[in-house]
Amino acid sequence: MHIDVLGAVRALHDDGTPLDLGGPRHREVLARLVAAGGRMVPTDTLVDDLWAEPPARAVGALRTFVAALRRAVEPDRPPRTPPRVLVTEGPGYALRVPRDTVDVHRFEDALARARRTPDALAGLVAALAAWRGPAYADVTGSTWAQRERIRLEELRLEGVELRARLLLDSGSGAELVAELGAHVTEHPWREPAWGLLARALHRAGRQADALATLRRARTMLADQLGLDPGADLRRLETDILRGAATLQPARAVWTAGVRLGPRTTVELARTLALAGGDALVHSRRDRLAAVHAAERTGDITLTARVIGAYDVPALWSRADDPEQSRAVVAAAERTLTALGTEGPAELRARLLATVAVESRSADLSESERRRAGQAAREAEALARESGDPALLVFALNGVFLQCFTRPGLAAARDTIGAEILGLAARHELPAFAVLGRLIRLQSASALGDLDAAAAHAEAAEQLAVSTEAPLVPVLTGWFRARVTAARSTEPDGPAAATAAAHYRAEHALAGTAGMPGLHRGLFALALLGLRLLHGRPAPTDPALDWGPYHPWTHPLVLLARNRIEEARTALVRAPEPPLDHMQEALWCLTAHTAARLGERPVAARAATALSAARTEHAGGASGLLTLGPVARYLAEAEECAGKR
Repeated sequence: MHIDVLGAVRALHDDGTPLDLGGPRHREVLARLVAAGGRMVPTDTLVDDLWAEPPARAVGALRTFVAALRRAVEPDRPPRTPPRVLVTEGPGYALRVPRDTVDVHRFEDALARARRTPDALAGLVAALAAWRGPAYADVTGSTWAQRERIRLEELRLEGVELRARLLLDSGSGAELVAELGAHVTEHPWREPAWGLLARALHRAGRQADALATLRRARTMLADQLGLDPGADLRRLETDILRGAATLQPARAVWTAGVRLGPRTTVELARTLALAGGDALVHSRRDRLAAVHAAERTGDITLTARVIGAYDVPALWSRADDPEQSRAVVAAAERTLTALGTEGPAELRARLLATVAVESRSADLSESERRRAGQAAREAEALARESGDPALLVFALNGVFLQCFTRPGLAAARDTIGAEILGLAARHELPAFAVLGRLIRLQSASALGDLDAAAAHAEAAEQLAVSTEAPLVPVLTGWFRARVTAARSTEPDGPAAATAAAHYRAEHALAGTAGMPGLHRGLFALALLGLRLLHGRPAPTDPALDWGPYHPWTHPLVLLARNRIEEARTALVRAPEPPLDHMQEALWCLTAHTAARLGERPVAARAATALSAARTEHAGGASGLLTLGPVARYLAEAEECAGKR
């Protein structure tokens, strides 16, 4: 199924035939949920958005519309099975469909990619071509729709101008003269459009017309607004008069085969790392190539700066590419040795912070863990002495990632997150402000304060819009699925099947985020946690990918298959959980399995490990899933071990 709102609202089967969505109100409900971007919209909000003066039975009418829409979008859903597309979530409804099946989301994503890299031009062209008219064209008289139309029209105009700029930068663009001429006539106050038209005229060999266009823009701005043209238009006029080289097509810098210096490469990689998906994968690869290139120069200072320049915020305690992380850490350690203890403090701090950030705790030996913790402490001390807030937040990122030395440290991590957030807010470091919010979300989730965690999630999402950080909604979407799971145990909460569907939807979205260290095994572990919340056995679907959590989940899967002795053997052989975001959850699984099997020594170890996390929630430290309160599993382990 595909949903289109860039024009009249419609839904189409995969073969292009239309779905019968019903009347105008039905289409408006669907459109309002599309505008929410996958987030839940409370019933009260939907009622207020649908009716200026809601009738007495507005909620009942809304439920009727939702029921009809569910029949339209999931015609083959068996009776009495929970919906997976238009779902009930908490006090409202949410639309759970992949982003690439909705035209407005495809457009927004294509625009975001094109802002980051010229290689995305083709996708932007296709997304602009999908517009069939004003957004939500047939939703008239609704304030929410008018707001969305204004917002999306502004993005469309930006897309038109960005497409033109990318074409001009690539060496073409002379064919844009007519299109851009019409564009500035319709939108005369958009200064960038005048500059693009002048560039297109110049590219077409019409230098005099290009200069006349810029003079016309200056006259219009002066006569009607009393303003002088901006610096970009003034510079462009000077460049045209001088025949400057800057008017020649810009060389692409983010394409295969282009040779860049290590400093330039790592700066590009740093910029694109926040984009997620393929850009994140490429950024990590090119960052390592830049480090190796810098080392080959033999310039220790250059190498130190290249390694330390990649201060990309890191949230997760398991590396997406452990081998690559080890290679970066090894290069940083070599460079630290070459610099010596008397080397520049700022460079040493950045190298030490790099060691701490890249040494993700889930992948370390005991000696590596000790070295990473020491590096984090040294980097923090040097950064505090330097007085450089950007250096300090990077060092604190390393301190955070090394703050998983035992279960029960959520409050300590929240303190780190609060300092990162405060520094980032005061010194305009938006990427680290996002990190601070996400750390505090995780900490509040671990402590069971879902209201505080939700506030941090919303704040992170708002920051993500301005920082163009598409990975944030992936994480906050998982958090909301975790909330749904937790509330499925409440008397009037959502059904367990609804929570499972929410997890499944977020799993589908996370698969393309470029974060395998987070994604692998997460969905299976979330389903297991949901089943434990409801007193049910582990899922036994052989298609489930348990990823790195297999040693601690496999005993419960075997128990669910009634293979008792195999489960006992698997439990005894399982190592202690790694010191990472999931350690409380994995210890709770160990405690639960040991209690069921009567394995007192294992239960005793689990009880000892979990004692300091008694007030936390298992899995909550991830902000992504929950197994329920640690206290429940601790009580099981203590009883089995004879400690109660």
